[in-house]
Amino acid sequence: MQVTIVGGGIAGLCSAWALVAAGHGVTLIEQGPIPNPLAASGDHHRIIRRAYAPDSGYGHAITEAFEAWDALWRDIGSVHYDPRGFMAVSRAPGDEAERYLEGMRAGGWPFERLDGAAAAARFAFLAPDSFRYAFVSPEGGALHCRRIAADLVAWLRQRGAEILDHTRVVAVDGAAGTVRLADGGQRGADRVLVTAGAWTTQLVPALAATLAPHRTAVVYLEPPADLVAAWATAPVILDVGGPTDGYIIPPSGGAGLKFGSGLHKEPTADADRDRAPRPGEGEAVRDLFAPPIARIGEYRVADVVTCAYTFTADERFFCAERGRALVVSACSGHGYKFGAAVGRRVARALDGGDTGALAAWLAGG
Repeated sequence: MQVTIVGGGIAGLCSAWALVAAGHGVTLIEQGPIPNPLAASGDHHRIIRRAYAPDSGYGHAITEAFEAWDALWRDIGSVHYDPRGFMAVSRAPGDEAERYLEGMRAGGWPFERLDGAAAAARFAFLAPDSFRYAFVSPEGGALHCRRIAADLVAWLRQRGAEILDHTRVVAVDGAAGTVRLADGGQRGADRVLVTAGAWTTQLVPALAATLAPHRTAVVYLEPPADLVAAWATAPVILDVGGPTDGYIIPPSGGAGLKFGSGLHKEPTADADRDRAPRPGEGEAVRDLFAPPIARIGEYRVADVVTCAYTFTADERFFCAERGRALVVSACSGHGYKFGAAVGRRVARALDGGDTGALAAWLAGG
């Protein structure tokens, strides 16, 4: 089977990996470089963690995700994962961090719960008396996105896959199994896989009611000098509690200290527009984290990176068939960690024709 993949983010790259490993021919087309810094998969690092709310279904799927990453590490001959564990901080009853703790308990997964005083004593960057408790778990850490992408591209090329970067697809014809390029060229295949992230609805406009592109931004910060050592050994922080919907990745894999918040996002009709950071945007993201981060005004903004994500209303992953085209969106802000597992599931669905099973799994089933 010959498959054309539109989109070179983690879902497209891992689907190409699994398809090539199964003996299929692959052409992967990406509108920018790989990794593409404008895409959701293009930043330095992303979180992988066990914690999900007990009714989400994704907590159990993380077991499969870890297994899939291990298979990928074996194939590419490198491990781009920093297993420093993860932490969540609860500031109000019933907040997201507390829901994550319920999920950890329901799944029987390891964690240590710390009251506010104990957590602030262990992690010097937390402001005492600004939160209820924290919990930490060894099952998680940071995935190094750019290194993963570079090694996957090299692996694919060595095995005969055609990689077309800086090549823009402007139309997908699912009935014919073709894609049209911006230069007027056309590519045909037995199947077309669309993993174009925030650009998906430009290629498949009928999905605009289901997939909503958003613009967001993350900020890289330099902490106060006396807190550099504390951050160097800290776990990734999945949630800082309350309404902030904030996560933090400590310095890892050559990248700096990153803060991001789900509060800082807005719908966009065009993922290519308004991608330059706005004046004061980094400080605005940073300041969402006080509390529970102490002395937040002392953190200097080193860089601001805009991102484009696709969200579904329920923040579950999604797929749809359009003739010979299969559209997959495993984003909603938490898809990267499942990239290797998504790739294997997509390859299995294309190989065996059971996209219903893929859809159920993507939705947390």
